[in-house]
Amino acid sequence: MKLKKILAAAAAAFLLAGCSNTASNADGTAVGEGFAATVQISKDDIKVGVIHIGNPADGSGYSYTHDLGIRGMQENLGLSDSQIVRKNNISDGDPAATETAVRECISEGCNVIFGTSWGYMDTMEELAEEFPNVIFSHGTGYKNNGRNMNNYFGRIYQARYLSGIAAGMKTESDLIGYVGAMGTDNSEVTSGIDAFAMGVYSVNPDAKVYVKITDSWYSPTQETNAAKALIAEGCDVIAQHCDTSNPQVEAENAGVWGIGYNSDMSKDAPDATLTSVVWNWDAYYTSAVQSIIDGTWDCTDYYGGMADGVLDIAPLNKALCTDEMQAEIDRVKEKIMDGSFNIFDGVIETNDGSTVGTEGGTLSDSEITQGIDWYFKNVEIR
Repeated sequence: MKLKKILAAAAAAFLLAGCSNTASNADGTAVGEGFAATVQISKDDIKVGVIHIGNPADGSGYSYTHDLGIRGMQENLGLSDSQIVRKNNISDGDPAATETAVRECISEGCNVIFGTSWGYMDTMEELAEEFPNVIFSHGTGYKNNGRNMNNYFGRIYQARYLSGIAAGMKTESDLIGYVGAMGTDNSEVTSGIDAFAMGVYSVNPDAKVYVKITDSWYSPTQETNAAKALIAEGCDVIAQHCDTSNPQVEAENAGVWGIGYNSDMSKDAPDATLTSVVWNWDAYYTSAVQSIIDGTWDCTDYYGGMADGVLDIAPLNKALCTDEMQAEIDRVKEKIMDGSFNIFDGVIETNDGSTVGTEGGTLSDSEITQGIDWYFKNVEIR
């Protein structure tokens, strides 16, 4: 019953998100108009390609979590193994490798392709024009051609705020480290850092959030080294927006605490991980593929939240967390779920002394996903 509710909520969010492209065809109709009516692939004929930046076999990181979603979709819809094609370890910084992976999927019969990492976006956009009968769905980006390429992500900042509460209540040094993949040129990472830092501040105004940027979506060595450097500076909680569980492992090795990402990383560092910010990607993948089978896919962008079941935080580590931490997280989570608290509400102070937002207002989705190039007031880049 829980799964049915999650899928229903995800499907509703998927259908209501809206296409971002407003261009017109020569006949005056909107780009993409009528496309959904011609796109219906039977369950027996559908074949799904997935491009991963890493290897799902790593058991904890970004690609692993997406693959859990693909496997969940496959099970929910009753697809065979032969209907899923995976391309692993495809660098999103190598357009030629991305193109090769996509073309291989198409040559193997894939008519739906999910590209899970940011850097695949431009190549997928180009190939979507070349292959108009293939559906391209790009994760974490923002491009949508209004015909056969949409994008999907979620309000992960909601869960990051909650994890910041755990970190802020746990720290003893009032120094919290954060390993980030990208700097302020990437709103996905920056908005997450800000939401986390705001969660910290809500319970511990004295705490600082030290951020180390790796400039890579997937670099086990850099992620390890960044965590070590932050711990050396006195950080006693290590959070992350990067692909591997290495920062959590380093936290455990150093006898400090951590906040994982993508999947529940308590399995990787059980004596350190307080909680993890987690994705439940099967909610999106199931609703998206089902809509293609039903003939209702219409190039809609997806941007779901906690209420849609696509993201959450993992259960708090009871050996490391208190009842007070759980109570405060539960209180704020309820407000997020009912829509009475949106994280980026009101006037927000940044770390350069300026402000963003307006009294009584909240930042729009487009501002959060494409316009956050600032850090909250308790954040320091190291």
